[in-house]
Amino acid sequence: MTQLSVKLDASWLHYLGAEFDQPYMKTLQTYLVEQRKAGKTVLPAADEYFNAFNATAFESVKVVILGQDPYHGPGQAHGLCFSVKKGVKPPPSLKNIYKEIAADLQVDNNFAHGDLTHWANHGVLLLNSVLTVEQNLAASHQGKGWEIFTDRVIEVLSESRQHCVFMLWGSYAQKKGQKIDATKHLVLKSPHPSPLSAYRGFFGAKHFSQCNTYLEHTGQQAIDWANL
Repeated sequence: MTQLSVKLDASWLHYLGAEFDQPYMKTLQTYLVEQRKAGKTVLPAADEYFNAFNATAFESVKVVILGQDPYHGPGQAHGLCFSVKKGVKPPPSLKNIYKEIAADLQVDNNFAHGDLTHWANHGVLLLNSVLTVEQNLAASHQGKGWEIFTDRVIEVLSESRQHCVFMLWGSYAQKKGQKIDATKHLVLKSPHPSPLSAYRGFFGAKHFSQCNTYLEHTGQQAIDWANL
């Protein structure tokens, strides 16, 4: 996974290109190759690992939603956190996100599919902390190196951009986002939208309206959250 072999938007390579020469990334590459050679199904597909970055250029990022691991069910993960391709049933956490959008923004909860690419194309970086997983084995690629890479992503966004909105849902995301400069950015925190925790404060947190208010107050265009 050298810099030259990675299909990563040039705007991100400017900040992250050196990461692909680091020992941790070379170790991660070896691990992923060995997993595939061993007959393991790694999700998402290799050409989708960096979908979040290719869908949202560095200078276009207005919002960062931080997930943990890709979905591990067949056909679900495609490189955008919380998102699934059209034709794949939206998972429970995504359904709860839709419920909160509908209640917060007072729009109909008639989201037709679970593909969030439209958000990504309009400035929402849908970033998982870990970018791969073994099919049917949740969290199986944690601790293999992706976290170092995505920590760097958050660091360069915090340092080099201004007036981004970071949505940190759940303790894992909040811990990972501890170093975000809250004097330059809006950091929103709530419980995770999982059915296990959504009723503990994700519902009613109103992150989507708070986000849009902040974007407009800082001279940016609001996100049309109801448009997929």
